Amino acid sequence: MYRPLSGLNRHNITRELLSGVTLLAISVPLNIGYAQIAGLPATAGLYALVIPTIVYALTVSSRQVVASPDAAAAALVFSSLMGLQVGGDNFAAMAAAQAILSGLMLWAASALKLGFLANFLSKPILVGFVGGLALEILLSQVAKMLGIKLEPGEEFFENLVALFANLGSVDPWSLGMSAGALAILLVGKKLASVVPWALVVLVLTTLVTALWGLEARGVAVLGEVTSGPPVLEVPRLDLATWLALIPSALALTLITTAEGLLVSRSYAEKNHYTTSPNRDLFAFGAANVAAGFSGSFAVGSSTSRTAAMDQLRSRTQLPSLVLAAGTLLLLLFGTALLAQIPSPAIGAVVAVAVFGLLGVGEFRVLWAQSKFEFGIGATCFAAVLVLGPLSGLFLAFVLALVNLARRAAAPPVDILIASADPEDSLLSSASSVQETAPGIVVVRFAAPLFFANGNVLATRLNNIASELGGRLRTIVLDMEAVTDVDVTGAEALRGAINTLGENGVALAYTRVRPELRDRLAQFELTEGVTQLATNRAALAALTSATDGLINNQ
Repeated sequence: MYRPLSGLNRHNITRELLSGVTLLAISVPLNIGYAQIAGLPATAGLYALVIPTIVYALTVSSRQVVASPDAAAAALVFSSLMGLQVGGDNFAAMAAAQAILSGLMLWAASALKLGFLANFLSKPILVGFVGGLALEILLSQVAKMLGIKLEPGEEFFENLVALFANLGSVDPWSLGMSAGALAILLVGKKLASVVPWALVVLVLTTLVTALWGLEARGVAVLGEVTSGPPVLEVPRLDLATWLALIPSALALTLITTAEGLLVSRSYAEKNHYTTSPNRDLFAFGAANVAAGFSGSFAVGSSTSRTAAMDQLRSRTQLPSLVLAAGTLLLLLFGTALLAQIPSPAIGAVVAVAVFGLLGVGEFRVLWAQSKFEFGIGATCFAAVLVLGPLSGLFLAFVLALVNLARRAAAPPVDILIASADPEDSLLSSASSVQETAPGIVVVRFAAPLFFANGNVLATRLNNIASELGGRLRTIVLDMEAVTDVDVTGAEALRGAINTLGENGVALAYTRVRPELRDRLAQFELTEGVTQLATNRAALAALTSATDGLINNQ
């Protein structure tokens, strides 16, 4: 039975509480930055750290995964809503509604046990999709660090051109502050990675901005942040707007499912505890619904913050509850401290956080391991920049399905042939040849038999019969690797059986799974076909031959 705060005891409670303080120091500056990326006020990022975090921590099965908006989700929220041409108060309401829809979809996935669908977001797709979003984010943060204002809602390449066109108007104070912030973040991480350097940077730059009056000299600041706790309310939108948000909410759901379950499983395996994928989907759904009703935006798994908690040896969700309590206190009593945070410093913090998401190392590995899958990742990366995130994700799905169909349509077909004359035992189309018994050919088909490859098997069987002519008496079809058959595959096999029969060649099945035997009978593919278990004269030779082939693979 699930227990909230599983793993917490009197021996680790102090460590868990201190880890929560560190998590608070990491999360506040990041969420302020991510809210700006999403085109939302800073409070939207802070609200995500209160009610959604509490709901998630009390319902998730993972002891370590931290739930929060991340850079990729923030960019997807902004680009998808800008694509619908909204702004002002409606923008915030639509971001909240988007989170609610995503939460409902995650609940449905949990109830229907559909977590496996996230497997279609293969590693190349995730690397390319997140990398493309990260580059968009990086461009916007570089502009912020240079004191250059880009028009919201413009395409990536338009913003890139605008950035270069305005390099002559770089603000020196913003540039100097950004350089100093980057130096502290990068050097500090190498010297003492456990220190919350993002918080250090924001505190120092805020003090410098206030003491030297840098806002009057052109340095942009965060501005007034509304104080008070999040207010629960339903986004006021018409039905057409809710429906228009479904595609982007679905994209957020897929990304949350794929990344969230992957991170949860990896840390559970590493630290030797169990998780429930469907319960985790429910927790992500609950967090997103809570985010939507409390004025925030889409919530997913935070890989960087989860890694930080693991490094501190945190093994419970108590740090997330400390984070929620600390953020609530900040909203109640400390928002005045946030007004003077300089935008260039926020840009530096976010830029460092998202730089690793570009996927340079992952693309290098993909290139070495599979050029085709590297191409899928690179295409998805480029499509996000050229077509936008949703179109890019759709294109990547199509490429993944093409890759799946390409592999399934050409499964391995191992062929063994035997004849009284050794010179007749060679077959030009055979991938493996061994002696079995005179006049018998064994064909092993290593895939489910369905519409994409049914003709492959039928053609191979007919070609064998044609090439061997009257020397062939029996083809034995080894079905051990065949897990299913569909209508089209059944029709193709039935056609091959009829053609073989017209040429005086018998077909026999061997090593048929019980479930598949029922499917074959349902499609009337067992009529007139020998079940090898009753053909004892050939069984011993066949078993020896197929075992020898398998051992040689």
